This record gives sequence, C-alpha cells and structure tokens, in this order.
Amino acid sequence: MSRFSYSTTGSEVVAAFAEQVTGKTFVITGASDGGLGAGVAVSLAAAHPATILLLGRTENKVAPVIDTIQKISPSTTVLFVEIDFASCASVRTAAAKVGDIVENIDALINNAGIMGAKFSLTPENVESQFGANHIGHFLLTNLLVSKQNAIGKGARVINVSSQLYQFSPVRFDDYNFSNGAVFNTWEAYGQSKTANILFSVALAKKLAERGVRSYSLHPGNIQATKLSSQIDPAEFPIVGQMIVDKKIAMPREKTIEQGTATTLAAALDPELDNASGAFLDDCNVATPLAYASSQENAEELWALSEKIVGQNFSY
Repeated sequence: MSRFSYSTTGSEVVAAFAEQVTGKTFVITGASDGGLGAGVAVSLAAAHPATILLLGRTENKVAPVIDTIQKISPSTTVLFVEIDFASCASVRTAAAKVGDIVENIDALINNAGIMGAKFSLTPENVESQFGANHIGHFLLTNLLVSKQNAIGKGARVINVSSQLYQFSPVRFDDYNFSNGAVFNTWEAYGQSKTANILFSVALAKKLAERGVRSYSLHPGNIQATKLSSQIDPAEFPIVGQMIVDKKIAMPREKTIEQGTATTLAAALDPELDNASGAFLDDCNVATPLAYASSQENAEELWALSEKIVGQNFSY
C-alpha cells in the first residue's frame, strides 16, 4: 500500500526518497517558471542532486527556475538547453548538447507539452500536439539511450500523460485528422496523451534488459499552470461536454505542489521497481483503458514513430 495519495506534495515525495536524489542527474523537459516541470525541479533541489538539465524553448522563462534551484542547492549544476519538440532537427541538436554535458541520466522526465492547439503541422508533417507531445519526446529519449548512452542501469524514463487520454486512441491510419478536415483539438490532445502511455509500455519492454524502467502518469487536475493559457475560450464548452459524454471522472483540483508528486513518485519510488510500464495516478498504479495499455498498440506506435523520425531504434 503506497504511503502517498491525492494530497501528497512533491516535497514530501522528495523528502521520503532523498537518497534517490542526492548526487544524481535529472533531465526535465518543459520547465518554464510556474509550470509542473519547474515545480518538479525545485522540489528535487531540496535533496541536492548533482545536475539538473532543464530543456525548453525560451531561456528567459526558465531562468527564474534556475535561480531558485541554485539558491536552494548551490552545489547543484543547473543548465538550460534549448529545444523545440515540434522540430526533430531541434530535438537532435538538443540531444547532442545533453550528451556533451552529462555521462549518465538517472531520470529523464518528459514533461513538456501543448494542449488545445489549432490545427497545424510540424516540419515532419505531423499534427502539432502529436508531434510536440509524443514524437519529439520519442526521438529525444531514444537518442539519449542509444546515441549518447546517457541512461544507465537503474535509470527511469517518465512520460507525463493525462486522464484526458480518454478523448482518443492513437489514430494509426489518420493521425493528422485528414490534414485537418476532421480535426478536433481535444481528440488530438487525447491521441498525444494516449501515445505517452503507450510509449512507456513499449520502453518498459524494450529496455528491461538494460535495467531502465519507464512510467507514464496523470499529474492531476491542475489549473494553476499556464498549459491552457493559449486555448481559444470557445473550446472550453466543447471539452466540458466531451468530459461528460465520455464519462471521464475529473478529480478535485490540485495545487502545483500536489501536481508534481506523481511525477516525482514515478522517478524515485523504489516500490515501483516491479511495475515498469505502469500508468500512475495520485502516486499509485492505475489501470488505463485497453487501447492505452495494449502491447500490440505500443509496438504499432513505436513503428509509426520510427517512420516519422526517419530512424530505427533497436534494443
């Protein structure tokens, strides 16, 4: 029985597993000030990790987070690495920089994401939410494993998903929504969040012999982040009705501190050692819908993702 629940904070998780943090190296994507990634990084600082790399698009949005971490833990090396997850070229450049900076990564936390975007295509001709939320992280993770040899035995890969994955399975035959002709931004977001879960399922199997574990998770209903700040207000009644129609149980709201807890449990909790590939909610293992936990779907997504990025990864 986990010691953690809905109300657990990220700081409480780090305090419980400080020995899993001290002297270790963490890479966190999407760490702009005020967001979940920033909250995760600041919570980790209390236990004095050796290195935290913060990957994002805009350095000045991450600079306050770096300042806060350095005040909490002056011994921790904290660096910003520029990346645009909608561009495979940018991801490749960032992965090379990360590989130059660190030799090992104890936890790669794939937290960055966009939500509710209008229809657009990435340079690889992929719908933007699927591209930024999944394809970019798929490429980064695999480059750090196979090219940089940056993740060693006992490390973890964390993919931040959402309960809104229930909006859509991965549309393997039409992930671009007929080039926007049948586009629904919430189905597109759901598809990308389902992909996050399936990616962890695939990683858990493929990297088991290397001792690398992977988890996906729902951080909670957190309105305090800026994730929804760019959404057209006309979309909110639509998403509200979809939640009702699909009978999605939305829990009461969490603070950012509470919202970081499940990510940190996925990265640190030794009780999860035998649950690689699991989907977590409120710091505990949960059961996603069949289309999001199917090994067959995970393999199909892997093959599709390799095709999109133009590179095969074998383990």
